[in-house]
Amino acid sequence: MDPPAAKRSRDCPAGPEERDAGAGAVRGRGRPEALLDLSAKRVAESWAFEQVEERFSRVPEPVQKRIVFWSFPRSEREICMYSSLGYQPPEGEHDARVPFTRGLHLLQSGAVDRVLQVGFHLSGNIREPGGPGEPERLYHVSISFDRCKITSVSCGCDNRDLFYCAHVVALSLYRIRHARQVELRLPISETLSQMNRDQLQKFVQYLISAHHTEVLPTAQRLADEILLLGSEINLVHGAPDPTAGAGIEDANCWHLDEEQIQEQVKQLLSNGGYYGASQQLRSMFCKVREMLRMRDSNGARMLILMTEQFLQDPRLALWRQQGAGMTDKCRQLWDELGALWVCIVLSPHCKPEERTSWLQMLSKWDKLDVCPLEEGNYSFDGPSLQPTVALSSELLQKGSTCITNMEGWVGHPLDPIGCLCRALLEACHLEEETLAIYPESGPEKRKVAYQHVPVPGSPGESYLAMALEVALLGLGQQRALPEGLYAQDKVVRNEEQLLALLEEVELDERLVQVLRKQAGQLLEGGPFSGFGEVLFRESVPMHTCARYLFTALLPYDPDLAYRLALRAMRLPILETAFPAGEPHGNPLDSIVSNRFPRWFILGHLETRQCELASAMLTAAKGDPKWLHAVLGSIQQNIHSPALLFKLAQDACKTATPASAPPDTTLLGIALELGLQVMQMTLNTMTWRRREMVRWLVSCATEVGLQALMNIMQNWYSLFTPVEAATIVAVTGTTHATLLRLQLDAPRREELWACARTLALQCAMKDPQNCALPALTLCEKNHAAFEAAYQIVLDAAAGGLGHAHLFTVARYMEHRGLPLRAYKLATLALAQLSIAFNQDSHPAVNDVLWACSLSHSLGRHELSAIVPLIIRSIHCAPMLSDILRRWTLSAPGLGPLGARRAAKPLGADRAPLCQLLDAAVAAYITTSHSRLTHISPRHYGDFIEFLGKARETFLLAPDGHLQFAQFLENLKQTYKGKKKLMLLVRERFG
Repeated sequence: MDPPAAKRSRDCPAGPEERDAGAGAVRGRGRPEALLDLSAKRVAESWAFEQVEERFSRVPEPVQKRIVFWSFPRSEREICMYSSLGYQPPEGEHDARVPFTRGLHLLQSGAVDRVLQVGFHLSGNIREPGGPGEPERLYHVSISFDRCKITSVSCGCDNRDLFYCAHVVALSLYRIRHARQVELRLPISETLSQMNRDQLQKFVQYLISAHHTEVLPTAQRLADEILLLGSEINLVHGAPDPTAGAGIEDANCWHLDEEQIQEQVKQLLSNGGYYGASQQLRSMFCKVREMLRMRDSNGARMLILMTEQFLQDPRLALWRQQGAGMTDKCRQLWDELGALWVCIVLSPHCKPEERTSWLQMLSKWDKLDVCPLEEGNYSFDGPSLQPTVALSSELLQKGSTCITNMEGWVGHPLDPIGCLCRALLEACHLEEETLAIYPESGPEKRKVAYQHVPVPGSPGESYLAMALEVALLGLGQQRALPEGLYAQDKVVRNEEQLLALLEEVELDERLVQVLRKQAGQLLEGGPFSGFGEVLFRESVPMHTCARYLFTALLPYDPDLAYRLALRAMRLPILETAFPAGEPHGNPLDSIVSNRFPRWFILGHLETRQCELASAMLTAAKGDPKWLHAVLGSIQQNIHSPALLFKLAQDACKTATPASAPPDTTLLGIALELGLQVMQMTLNTMTWRRREMVRWLVSCATEVGLQALMNIMQNWYSLFTPVEAATIVAVTGTTHATLLRLQLDAPRREELWACARTLALQCAMKDPQNCALPALTLCEKNHAAFEAAYQIVLDAAAGGLGHAHLFTVARYMEHRGLPLRAYKLATLALAQLSIAFNQDSHPAVNDVLWACSLSHSLGRHELSAIVPLIIRSIHCAPMLSDILRRWTLSAPGLGPLGARRAAKPLGADRAPLCQLLDAAVAAYITTSHSRLTHISPRHYGDFIEFLGKARETFLLAPDGHLQFAQFLENLKQTYKGKKKLMLLVRERFG
């Protein structure tokens, strides 16, 4: 339970009006005459009437009429409104911790006792079980109430919060649910009036004796004033009574803990970066709305307190100093605050003096430096005021346009259209059934039901029709997009909120007539309408509104629906930058950011444009006339390839339902949009291109064989060579594609021939990336395969890199063509150069593979490749590794090794002796090279390197002598490196 608190004095002296009221006057807050004049309705609504009528039938009539106004909140719903049902606990907090839930549990467990009602004051004890090992705790609770509202609370738990504590909840619910079990007493002033002097003296003395430590100083002060004949207290007839209730003129409001509100808002704002804090503040805003709905004056008081704390938020000054904007969360909270002030100031139930006071307060706050400014309140001037290029989104000769209002009605800080529309719809609500205390279970939101309510003095008009009309007037207004990210975002949100309201309204014949009338006026509205023939270039697009109108009008007037939606497809800001049908500079982005720096929500607007187009395409299925009209509008007005691609996908999906034949017209449109996307993005390589190309092939397959062959034959304008060879040709000839097309043998061969031609063309254009795919695709056709192989050979002379040649060579070996593989390997080796220190070169494995291949073919091929190895490879470990591999077995053991050598080749015989000499020379050269700049930490590595060198030297007949001479040369040349030479002697002598 959570109302916060303005404690009202219960012991204020009576005013001049009350001095003549006699001993019956109570509480100095209202005259007895006012109490006697209350209406019969108040009597009937009073909870206490039936319960006390019989019990107090003997008391004097004036007293009876005051008793019947004893009241208490009529239902748990009223208690809940100011308790915890609107409270949103932080994530992870269990419902059992909510005060209302705890209070209900205390009531149900019998924890409430000794409940007493004295006039308008309720008291009782709450016994709450302690925790494990803790004793039971007893809390004394007292509640004052007035006209079905709790006005103050007190509890021994001292748990101050925006919510009533669980003990106050338990006592309140006890009073509501067990009203006949509550012991009732007259207001204390009535009881005292029945006592004589001796009884009164005894009463006072017993009271002082029971609470002398608390009340004795106050009792003595009051006694002194009473005994003083000229004191103010003796000038007043009667005395205050905290249990007697209020006069009818007095303020009618619930208990509100002002200090706690201020503290709570301050704390939540300090935690503004957290999701829970924003949710809690929104919960407080909801509380204000509830108060306003109940016409409780606390609503304005609570909002004033919250606003003051918002203005004291230290972040405001910091943001102002830094020139930084608010965070989105903070801006949204300020929006809520402003919207509530609009509700309060415009409330028809407030008094003129209250409104004047609020306006003065708002004016004072507005003058504060830290008070945030609304975005978008700027003037428009300069060349941006020129009208946009018209659709032929000849019209230029028919007139020009201008913005009649710089601040649009939708997106305006005060939200005039939203407020008016909601007010009109509120008047049309069907009477709701009795509200349950707890929200309905289940995620489904109950649909709001509306009815036509006649407008007094306007025959034929209804509030419901007016709500629809005013919403469409605002949404269809031609207005400039405001400055600033947040102001633009607000335009979008306001549009969506208004349309969400309209979508709740179930259309009938009367409302359809309003729709048709408004749609016609929007089309003919000239400069006042966002649907006019000529638009201001920076006006807000109508896509979102048009989508609602299109969907709503389609069943009743398709022609009007399409005309309106097609007119709304325009996006003026882009029409002036990019001629119709031409892509802009960065096709997959929604816009070139530096061209329109202040259109922060352009991406969102383009998405809404796409959604409108998709809705029209879907609705036009089966109607070629409208399908082609929509296609033309899409091609003219949508400039983002990403969105065009989405439309193409949507159209293809709609055109090919699982349980019905495809719509050939819509399918053709999907393919046409896909082809447009391919052309627009041909020179912009992104990760989405592969997805787009695959989809296009799939869509063409759905259309038929001729469409698939057409994209293969015209691939130059649609795809890169890599895309065409690796995706289009391959995907277009898979088993799944052939099965989907259901082709006979001649047609299959025709498709294969088309794919092979494409692959060969791609290989000629980009042999590095397309040669291997072309060879793969042409495998089953000898002529095409030979042509692809020749392309590779020609490209090798023209600079085809060794890496690609090795890849194709391996492919040839895998396909059982070792001689062709050997040929390509030798071409690759001719281009290769591996330096002495590149023993981890990326081509090492390819070189070893080529050497193994030549060895397997025979001595002739081995002899031919040795000079290439010597010329291309200068890395000693690689040379020795190749030499060792070739000496392990005889050459010619491969598939063509019919002329086997009887035994392995010796390293000292041709052709391996040339390789041995090259390896020895490489070790000598590399050793000198490494020793030139060697550091002590590399001595160990160098000793290991010499060990490998010795193994290679020893392959020669006089290798040990050559190695010894080599070491001696090193010792003499580098004798200054004593430590290193010592290590050499220790290892090799």
